[in-house]
Amino acid sequence: MNDLDDFRAALRQPPDQPFAEPDLDRIMAGGTRLRRRRRVVTSTAGIAAAAVVVLVVVFAVQLRQPAPAPVAQPPSPISIAPMKTPQTPTTGPPKARPVGDVVGTGIKTRAGEIVFFAQAIDEPQALPGIHFGVTAGFRSGDSLQAALLSNEFRGSDRSFGFHATDGGEVIQDQVIPVFGYFAGPAAKITTSVRGQTVEAKLAKWSADPNVVIFWFNPDSVPNSDVLTPLIAYDGNGKRLTK
Repeated sequence: MNDLDDFRAALRQPPDQPFAEPDLDRIMAGGTRLRRRRRVVTSTAGIAAAAVVVLVVVFAVQLRQPAPAPVAQPPSPISIAPMKTPQTPTTGPPKARPVGDVVGTGIKTRAGEIVFFAQAIDEPQALPGIHFGVTAGFRSGDSLQAALLSNEFRGSDRSFGFHATDGGEVIQDQVIPVFGYFAGPAAKITTSVRGQTVEAKLAKWSADPNVVIFWFNPDSVPNSDVLTPLIAYDGNGKRLTK
């Protein structure tokens, strides 16, 4: 036997202490709690991380199982009738379920209009004070596709002030506007980019008018890195935040 044969023989031997079966339900539940903080439909990093977990689990299971015995192959017939491969039904992405009205931005893309809407979050153990997040998505006719969910991840989702500011990612060849929400009577929200004051677009959440969804035009605010601290004003022009 050579070194390669020795290595293969070692892999076939059961370990002194068998591996416990991986708790896949616990692994998936933990991953869901983390993804609730920030979900992107096209996330290369997330796919890579999931692939690593799968490889580790599969490798561990293979180590504790003996190699299958070789199966004798029957002689091949002279001719084989063609067979149809059954088609596995495919399903699209999960249907977005808005809480309250969908807010249109007027920004048109090939995937549809960029819109914002609230979605329910139900993670009582990991996020006890968080019950909703704001999602950026695309609307085309009656079709509504979620693209990026952003939510608060500590404290209360309706405590006074700014929450869940996100955006700037490129999804489906389109920059998602920088967005977030403000809990309080905000009638105007501004920031400063390279010394210039930029005003956000606002829309009150129909499920709770005290929550104001805001977003910036990507031409003026390409990403959240260029923002100075956000400032909110009430209807009389009084500054609500420091």
